[in-house]
Amino acid sequence: QRQRQIVDACARHLLTSYGLRSLAPGHPKYQGHYGGDQWHRDGAYHQGTVWAFLLGPFALAHFKVYGNAEAARSFLSPVAHHLGDYGLGSVAEIFDGDWPFAPRGCIAQAWSVAETLRAWHELAAG
Repeated sequence: QRQRQIVDACARHLLTSYGLRSLAPGHPKYQGHYGGDQWHRDGAYHQGTVWAFLLGPFALAHFKVYGNAEAARSFLSPVAHHLGDYGLGSVAEIFDGDWPFAPRGCIAQAWSVAETLRAWHELAAG
């Protein structure tokens, strides 16, 4: 029951189509856009930006508590489409926390790709 509550809270407050936010939009220190000079970017880095690598663990946690591999894989699908958008064959380091979740940071982030592929593989294996 507790695990399901945690997954549901993450889905409600942190989940976006490209990963999980580092801070919920309702938090007073939330910053939904990563941009500007170095000082502003550093301030936003862990205050609401979306981290794609967290989508893999989230999808697997969702599968663990709900047992629905198809639903869990659906969280990974937008990242698969992103592979041709920003850095061909790769996934961005971070995304804005606010719609339209623009890709930011490194155009090719290994852990963003690795966690998505790992989760996809584990969900396919059952």
